[in-house]
Amino acid sequence: MPVLDVEKDLDRTTMTVVAEFAAPVERVWALYADPRQLERHWGPPGWPATFLEHDLVPGGASHYVMSGPDGERSHGVWRVLAVDEPRSFVLEDAFADERGVADEQMGWTRMAATFTATADGTRLVFVTTFRSVEQLQQMLDMGMEEGVKLAMAQIDGLLAEDGAAV
Repeated sequence: MPVLDVEKDLDRTTMTVVAEFAAPVERVWALYADPRQLERHWGPPGWPATFLEHDLVPGGASHYVMSGPDGERSHGVWRVLAVDEPRSFVLEDAFADERGVADEQMGWTRMAATFTATADGTRLVFVTTFRSVEQLQQMLDMGMEEGVKLAMAQIDGLLAEDGAAV
């Protein structure tokens, strides 16, 4: 499994996920920049994502829907704050309604992703910052940690399909 570590820091209201992939930085970056590739791993197995909009540029936005096995649908939106292709991006993420309007009551989180070349491929670090300890706990209770691990575990298969592995 590519996820090496998940660290939750209640004092800083963050969750940090560290993963490594046997592929060059540019290839791993493409998994997040291209909506058709992103939707193949953004949701965990059984909850595939469909990106209705995805513009990974500063000031850009994304709108996606994850579909559950029982027909349940969960929408989300991103506001892209910063992009340094292929090294990093920073965005805000929120649950949304079917029109892509953010659920302000649930609130926004901030995600910062950093892609670093290693001797064996790419190290990806995702730091999600929550607005409060309560929001962090709510997301953990909803299965965010396990969902992220399962979603990222799909990436190795995608890399193997196109022979991108180093």
